[in-house]
Amino acid sequence: MSKPVRALTSPGAIFIDPRGDQRALRVSWHTDGGPDGVVVLSMWRDNLCVATFRLAVDEVPDLIAMLREGLDVAFAATRASRSA
Repeated sequence: MSKPVRALTSPGAIFIDPRGDQRALRVSWHTDGGPDGVVVLSMWRDNLCVATFRLAVDEVPDLIAMLREGLDVAFAATRASRSA
């Protein structure tokens, strides 16, 4: 049986994939990647890191804005379908 995803050692969060199979996204801040640091997005499966992406801290606001825009669209679509 697979081990559960371990806790992060740096500030961050773990998001479990609803498809199961021990899939998870870890988001963690690292200050060792340069003067401003990076945010590391890593994909995990069965307690094994299978992919990483390093995002410069100055790019994080653009990612947040894109996620916010997508969330606004999703909520609008949900409201529209409920009122139809």
